[in-house]
Amino acid sequence: MGDFNVKLAKDKNEIKKFTKNLLKDIQALEIMLKDNWFEKGVVKIGAEQEFCLVDKNYKPFPVNLQILEKAQMENLSPELAKFNLELNAMPQLLEKSALHAMSEEIKDDLKKVRQVSKKFEADIILTGILPTVRKFDIERENITPIDRYYALMDALREMRGEEFLINIYGIDELNIKLNSGMIEAANTGFQVHLQVDPEDFAQKYNIAQAIAGPVLASAVNSPILFGKRLWHETRIALFQQAIDTRVSDEHIRDRHPRVTFGTDWVKKDVTDIFKEDILRYRVLLGADIEEDSLEKIAEGQTPKLKALTVHNSTVYRWNRPVYGISDNGKPHLRIEARMFPAGPTVEDEMANAALWLGLMEGYSQKYKDITHHISFDQAKANFYAAARGGLTKQFTWFDNKKYYAKDLILNELLPVARAGLSSRNIAEADINTFLGIIEQRVKKEKTGAGWMLQTFHDLKGKASKEEILSTITMHTIKNQQKSLPVHKWKIPQLKELPHWFPSQLLVEEVMKTDVLSVQPDDIVEFVADMMDWAKLRYVPVEDDNGHFAGLVTARSLLKILRKQKLDNSLKELKVSDVMLKNPQTIAPDQKLFEAIKIMDEGKLGSLPVVQNNKLVGMLTETEFFHLSRRVLERF
Repeated sequence: MGDFNVKLAKDKNEIKKFTKNLLKDIQALEIMLKDNWFEKGVVKIGAEQEFCLVDKNYKPFPVNLQILEKAQMENLSPELAKFNLELNAMPQLLEKSALHAMSEEIKDDLKKVRQVSKKFEADIILTGILPTVRKFDIERENITPIDRYYALMDALREMRGEEFLINIYGIDELNIKLNSGMIEAANTGFQVHLQVDPEDFAQKYNIAQAIAGPVLASAVNSPILFGKRLWHETRIALFQQAIDTRVSDEHIRDRHPRVTFGTDWVKKDVTDIFKEDILRYRVLLGADIEEDSLEKIAEGQTPKLKALTVHNSTVYRWNRPVYGISDNGKPHLRIEARMFPAGPTVEDEMANAALWLGLMEGYSQKYKDITHHISFDQAKANFYAAARGGLTKQFTWFDNKKYYAKDLILNELLPVARAGLSSRNIAEADINTFLGIIEQRVKKEKTGAGWMLQTFHDLKGKASKEEILSTITMHTIKNQQKSLPVHKWKIPQLKELPHWFPSQLLVEEVMKTDVLSVQPDDIVEFVADMMDWAKLRYVPVEDDNGHFAGLVTARSLLKILRKQKLDNSLKELKVSDVMLKNPQTIAPDQKLFEAIKIMDEGKLGSLPVVQNNKLVGMLTETEFFHLSRRVLERF
């Protein structure tokens, strides 16, 4: 669990004081490494399970603090958004039945949380990105009210000094402007920890970097955000852009994002990474430091290195080094694999962990220095290729050999992972179970991302986008409760759509976003042809700055026609002459029922959807006709 006792570094004196402690922590770490303070010969694993809370309509449900209070579980903690929670699994020695034990523990804990959630009419779901999350859900008011989270959002805003832009391209495009980095909360993951000896850190960390791409390719589970089909593991792009503190500049200069794969191999030890993070990334958060780490060292006591730990928690490497203190009081080092999404099931997550852990062990025995066999740039390229396309991608592997993801995993990686787990005396039955899940998933080319995209494709045109996303969410929850690995999931049929409560929908879930518009100075002939060609009855008007300016309707055009005696006089008219200048509008986060009421009482055929004076969508009779048809089909 993260340290919640942090704060925003408000002035230069606070930053200076924190930086001094940060430098002392590095010196203390170097002393402990040199003088062999660290726990050795102990190989433990751990995991952090993040998940989302949803309501009866499968939408984000901001009740995490209520559930947390009711559950009274020491290993359960809040996350950034009010609809997220995190479970921490008990560390296990990597031997015998460790994988099975961790899997059962996580499932048991999730069952307890689900039982408590039911009392609040909520449910839980493991998913990299909740398909039904809406822009409305990731506004500032949904931040879990903890100082750490407010401090993080405020620090990001101060550093960026501008609105947050998210641009991700896949099958669809997402190009959106936000007012905070709160969109980070759309991500939920399954982080795996591996304790390593200090002298082995460089070797094993580099292995973690090298294998990240193909391991991620088999685990992708986050292809959809705001109804847009993007990367197979959209979390990778989204997290980087959400926590990015860089601003645009006219000069060509390398600036590195805080969410990063890294810049090079580790050459010496863990201090390579910690020092680079101090050099490259400004202090984002501060903390009240109660101990002097060098004084603790002089007293023969293990320091907490709080300044280093806090700073490290604000640099989001996909393989992150972690400093910790064991129960025996000795310090230890861990590598945290952060690239895995939550879900599709606990079984799938533990299979991902088994593959990663097996490769970490297997390759550490096979290669003294893996960097002699693959370049850093190749490993990095593999990682981002996997995030974009999962199992559909080709990778450059050791000694410059090219493999398609499926062949690489089945023929090269699984045998090494099996040998690595066997060398740790992991139970043969557990190796067969978890690596067998990977094998079947890859053979069938059926990742969580693949299942979601296929479901979306099969239901597109037969149901609304909102229904499709709810269907994906509902069936994900059902299959998770059955502990059914994703390679066994069936594609839902139209008759299996969830129970639906359209009165609870928001305008943004139904509105049309692919909207044609005109400008005030356009000629009327142009808008008339547009309405004819595209079979439109309503066309919104936007000015040069993209502000909503009015609405042209078929009725307003007919009025003009009645007044004009000569056809060629129309050619002199502009859109501004015929548009409704102050039409009724509605905001995207208002209830659909409110829109129906406004249109009914005003006898309106359309409602422009406007936010901050910008057009974001349109509601017309057509959307309500389709909605009514789908409601009637349910009965």
